[in-house]
Amino acid sequence: MMKKLGLAAMATAALALSAGAALAQEHVFKLHHFLGAKAPAQTQMLEPWARAVEENSGGSVKIEIYPSMTLGGRPPELVNQVRDGVVDLVWTVNGYTPGLFPRTEVVELPNVFLNDPVATNLALFDMYDEHLAGEYQGIEPMFLHVHAGQAIHTVDKEIRTPEDMEGLKMRIPTRTGAWVIEALGASPVSMPVPDLPQALSKKVVDGAFIPWEIIPALKIQDQTEYQIEGYDKARFGTTTFQVSMNKARWDSLPEDVQQAFRDASGREWVAEVGRIWRQIDEGGIKVATDAGNTHVTLTEDETAAFNAALEPVVQRWIDDVSSKGIDGQAMVDTARTLIKKNAEGSMN
Repeated sequence: MMKKLGLAAMATAALALSAGAALAQEHVFKLHHFLGAKAPAQTQMLEPWARAVEENSGGSVKIEIYPSMTLGGRPPELVNQVRDGVVDLVWTVNGYTPGLFPRTEVVELPNVFLNDPVATNLALFDMYDEHLAGEYQGIEPMFLHVHAGQAIHTVDKEIRTPEDMEGLKMRIPTRTGAWVIEALGASPVSMPVPDLPQALSKKVVDGAFIPWEIIPALKIQDQTEYQIEGYDKARFGTTTFQVSMNKARWDSLPEDVQQAFRDASGREWVAEVGRIWRQIDEGGIKVATDAGNTHVTLTEDETAAFNAALEPVVQRWIDDVSSKGIDGQAMVDTARTLIKKNAEGSMN
């Protein structure tokens, strides 16, 4: 009898603890994204950020991460999923929904983004309230960031000059990236990055403009022979990303929970995100070279030739957004100034 009473008491206590844990996690969020669970974007960025929010909230927040579009849909649908409240949070590429975030595009431009994701993330942070917030209707960005920048990956052709790009079909996820490819005489092919390995293997594309970090996750080293970047890690533009919450869900949260998210998403964090993406980029190129691929670093003169060929992309963007009532030149000047300011003391 005593033993039975003891077991019953233990069971009751376990149920009470379980109920207490459930009550403690008053706010449960689903975070949906397009890469795999083992991608560095999840393991080194999204998971640490989610744990920081949970800790800041004293255990009242739980963030469940759903990779690989496991909640349904395709990557270009992520922004609408969070805006419509289908999911609570997303991590997605801004350029998957062209035209929605034109002001934020400014940091993607070649010769605006150079080679420093830390400085660029900080510039985005500093620009947000005055210059960018108006285009995030229906969502509440937790933070914006870029990756280490677009490098050139080709199936079987070494690239040394802009002329070497002529006639190639190249994958890119954003319209600014498409303009880069067009300026170099190649043909842009837009697709979400998970579709790239098959496109390379079937020669639907001859290569891609993507950072090194995605190489291991998609086994790009098996589909390509060359990885090309500019002098001093110079890149040919970049891609912007957002981690955002449904606006109505955000507005419904008590102030202390909102503060838990803010404290995990400040300037220190976006600088750290820049360092994370630089570090995982280095790991990605090592995977390619270890597999026998050729890593090409252009000379200063070769890099200057690409920069000259790509400067018209900046003017094309200025003209495009200015036709929509946005002062494109002022946006470029602001972005360049803030990137330069934030580069002082940052790690390339």
